[in-house]
Amino acid sequence: MNEVLITGASGYIGKAISSDVRAKSFHFLSRKHIEKKNWHYVKDFSQVQGADFENSLQNINVVVHLAAVAHVYDVSESHLYNINYRATLDLAKQASLLGVKRFVYLSTINVYGNSSVINYKTIPKPSDYSSNLRLIVENELLELGKDTGMEIVIIRSPLVYGKNAPGNFGTLLKVAKKSLPLPLGGINNQRSFVSTYNLVDLIITCIDHPNAENQTFLVSDDEDISTSNLLRKLTLAADKKPWLIPVPVSFLKLLASLVGKKASVESFSSSLAVDIFHTKKTLNWTPPITLDEGIRRCFK
Repeated sequence: MNEVLITGASGYIGKAISSDVRAKSFHFLSRKHIEKKNWHYVKDFSQVQGADFENSLQNINVVVHLAAVAHVYDVSESHLYNINYRATLDLAKQASLLGVKRFVYLSTINVYGNSSVINYKTIPKPSDYSSNLRLIVENELLELGKDTGMEIVIIRSPLVYGKNAPGNFGTLLKVAKKSLPLPLGGINNQRSFVSTYNLVDLIITCIDHPNAENQTFLVSDDEDISTSNLLRKLTLAADKKPWLIPVPVSFLKLLASLVGKKASVESFSSSLAVDIFHTKKTLNWTPPITLDEGIRRCFK
């Protein structure tokens, strides 16, 4: 039986895993004190060294590494480096020394930069410091795996949504609940998202699936949707009436550029379609819930 350690247990995805019935025997590493069996505490992940993980890694077979800086936009590059790079690799190296068999790393779809259609063969081209750091970590983990025999599994995720989701999706939820008139009815892009439930299911699948060894997987709900239709579905699920005005995207970008928000408009109006055929075929896995069900659960 695998003894599993989940890092970042107090984060959004970590909490979702800890509430899954399949994770009742897992160990959890958190930056918050939680008085539960199998919960471990690390005060400041940015300051820990490899040896600091030794107690948490005792008798562990699989590490699922979720701890990272995300949804924070005013963080320094040095802080990103300490947590997303240095501490991550320190953890992985210590895990390999203590005989951990598999290391599952939750990365980001942002390693592909501005690509609008992504599949298993798409070459990563990160366009910012944070995403580039994630790609460097992926590569160094794979090299560590080759040197030590520890199996590495990488999951690249697009925007994760669900009830009380942080970041951009959390903003969309607030907007949907208010049913405000929005000039976003003319956005006909195609974007991939992943429900918290589907992401957690894939992570747990990768813990012991024999075909996951040294693989990189893309994940999504396997259904693409435009930003306009997503807002409509969210608003309806919140028992509100959608009020989306079909304003051309080019005009939105022009207005946004006048107030220094052009990048934000480009972000939610661009396409990002993720093909998960390789993930489904390799693991014989399909997302357990649909996009519509995932949206419904945001308001359950």
